[in-house]
Amino acid sequence: MNIRIPEQNYVLIAGRLTRDPELRFTQKGLPVCSFDVAVNRRYKDQATGEWKDDTTYVPVTVWGPMGEKCKERVKKGSPVHVEGRLSSSDYVDKTGQKRKVIRLVAKRVQFLAVATPGETSGAPETAETEAATDKASDSSGIEEVPF
Repeated sequence: MNIRIPEQNYVLIAGRLTRDPELRFTQKGLPVCSFDVAVNRRYKDQATGEWKDDTTYVPVTVWGPMGEKCKERVKKGSPVHVEGRLSSSDYVDKTGQKRKVIRLVAKRVQFLAVATPGETSGAPETAETEAATDKASDSSGIEEVPF
């Protein structure tokens, strides 16, 4: 039996940053920003009838100019909507233990907070990136969202 399963790796999350973003640069000078997003799910416990919260912490990586924009615009507690793909990697921690981490590599980050007083628009802002390839572009990758 030959079953074809489509390969999909597409993730959407909305939540708040759990820490300030960290901006680094690769040896080739490409910016990369990292932060964690707390995503909440509220559910009713079937046994007790109580409402409970389930929080998932998602590590996010943002490449290129969008990563720089994230470092400028968001901080711990900022609400964001992130669209991208899952990526896994292995590493050895300080104690010599092998670890695996799964993170969301962002394609688009929408800043959900209301604009700060120095800005001209109160609309949420969206930042997009090309996949970690260096495509030349004369735009900053930032666009206003029309709602």
